Amino acid sequence: MRRAPYGAWASPLGAAQVAAASLRFGDLVTTGEAAYWVETRPDEGGRGVLVRWAPGGEPEDVLPAPWSVRTRAHEYGGGALAAQGAVVCVVHDGDQRLYRVGPDRTPVALTPAGPWRWADASIDVARGRLVAVREALGERTTHVLAAVPLDGGAAPVPLVAGDDFYASPRLSPDGTQLAWLAWSHPRMPWDGTELWVAPLDAAGRLGPRARVAGGPRESVLQPEWSPEGALHFVSDRSGWWNLHRWQDGVAEPLCPLAAEFGVPQWVFGLHLYALAPDGAVYCAVGRDGTWQLGRVPAGGGPLRVLDAPFTEVSAVRVAGRTLVLRAGAPALAPAIVARDLAGDVARVLRRAGDDLDPARVSTPTAVRFPSAGGREVHALHYAPCNPDHAAPPGTRPPLLVRCHGGPTAAASSALDPALQFWTSRGFAVLDVNYGGSSGYGRAYRERLLGQWGVVDVEDCVAAARHAVAAGWADPARTAIRGSSAGGFTVLCALAFHDVFRAGVSWYGVGDLEALAHETHDFEAHYTDSLVAPWPEGRALYRARSPVHAAARIGVPVLFLQGLEDRVVPPAQAEAMVAALRARGRSCAYVPFAGEGHGFRRAATIRRALEAEWSFYAQVFGLPPPDVEAVTILPGLPGTAAASPR
Repeated sequence: MRRAPYGAWASPLGAAQVAAASLRFGDLVTTGEAAYWVETRPDEGGRGVLVRWAPGGEPEDVLPAPWSVRTRAHEYGGGALAAQGAVVCVVHDGDQRLYRVGPDRTPVALTPAGPWRWADASIDVARGRLVAVREALGERTTHVLAAVPLDGGAAPVPLVAGDDFYASPRLSPDGTQLAWLAWSHPRMPWDGTELWVAPLDAAGRLGPRARVAGGPRESVLQPEWSPEGALHFVSDRSGWWNLHRWQDGVAEPLCPLAAEFGVPQWVFGLHLYALAPDGAVYCAVGRDGTWQLGRVPAGGGPLRVLDAPFTEVSAVRVAGRTLVLRAGAPALAPAIVARDLAGDVARVLRRAGDDLDPARVSTPTAVRFPSAGGREVHALHYAPCNPDHAAPPGTRPPLLVRCHGGPTAAASSALDPALQFWTSRGFAVLDVNYGGSSGYGRAYRERLLGQWGVVDVEDCVAAARHAVAAGWADPARTAIRGSSAGGFTVLCALAFHDVFRAGVSWYGVGDLEALAHETHDFEAHYTDSLVAPWPEGRALYRARSPVHAAARIGVPVLFLQGLEDRVVPPAQAEAMVAALRARGRSCAYVPFAGEGHGFRRAATIRRALEAEWSFYAQVFGLPPPDVEAVTILPGLPGTAAASPR
């Protein structure tokens, strides 16, 4: 074992390996005999690859390049894949059209070219069509539920319109009823949605619709019909996203618990539970930030937590007598896993990357600590971990406080090579589930109402102070880093508090006023609840915006930004860089052409991580890594020279 300062440990886990392990799993659907899922592969330029697996076989790619399965609806996508029986339909990223993938695996276009995006389809085999969400782009973005003929021989026909947003159109097993979700501005789907049901005649026309559940203060998600025709759904009417069943005009909870059976509907196609042939519900259930695989008996009853080594479960589907799920754990990167319904036999079908040396994996410890106003906050603490090195006695590691995006999201405990990159080099990481995060009930989520840029920031500041007080971190080497909404938290923490010695914003928000004007339709009124109604709250928007407090930021900042970002446009980062340099503050800007909101290409992922490493080495006085250095400019015009490689 070699003695070396924290932050300067040699690690075999390089940025290229992290990029290679950054494969992401998207939609997961099943038929009676097979499972299909989408893999976003960085080494193929971020292509969304359709994969098929049948029990007893091996996963196989269905569509070759350049086919890429991805919808851009709501910008965040999801729901680009549907399958039933032998019918498989996908959205192609290149033109955003719907295609049917035939037995010969040749895609056939079902929708015309035009300013439309499609998502979240259900296949109506009996009527030869599918029902999907259609997003129409234009001066004003609109959404409807539309019927699309499976032969592509006729134009899509709108079925349901009038609300701002739709999701999850689901047909009853006998094809006589359609259920769907709807909501309108200014609500986000985790604020309030409505679940509707309407009868369908033989021609597929809808009769009078009836509201089953939901409203302005009730979030409903994932309607699913059981084989006998009972409608299941998840609702937070109790303060927690719990399983419910609607039958004979009555909705009742199946397993009331102070636990979460749902997550914020940022994307289409969420599947947090699945109905088995015997009516039992197999589900993901989260408590205190940890997710498990559970089973609720048919008709409701106590939850049985299944013996499975997962702390993250984000999709659950049934294919015949097999469960197929997306899961992870501190020692298991996100993976597609198959498990026999009759027993505990499990098989990893695909994992996001190669196994890491267990001796070099820092496993998280769940911690709680007080924040402003006596609030209790949750976080995951990762200590430095590398069996080849030890730090000099009496020293403490540099600390990275990580704040997730959303802000209505949550930190994951699944193995993340990008996080282990830091702990294996002698950094400590504190991944904070600040007030407003999901996984702890509606009241915890609503801590951020009107308080974005305050509560989240106070909680991250409290996290750093707690880490220092506990002896986990060097107070002179603390950094805060985050992406998207987490980037906003980063910049607010630097502008309005004096705790951190550096900050890294991955495509973060710096100007709330500009965001209110520039952001996409799905989030067009999100800041109404997070900050204040616009434009009445203009003064508060300015007061909370780091771009107007750039003079108060006295530590170096690194900005990483995709130039094709439609959610947080590059003008946000560029305005912050200009404001900092005009005031003589140190910062670096690394833009990436061809990247949007969330980096997808291996070269980008590698370069972004190396730029961050170079940045910390310079700020914290660590040995310079053998990578392309990022240039931190103190108040000079221009941008840092750093192009993807």
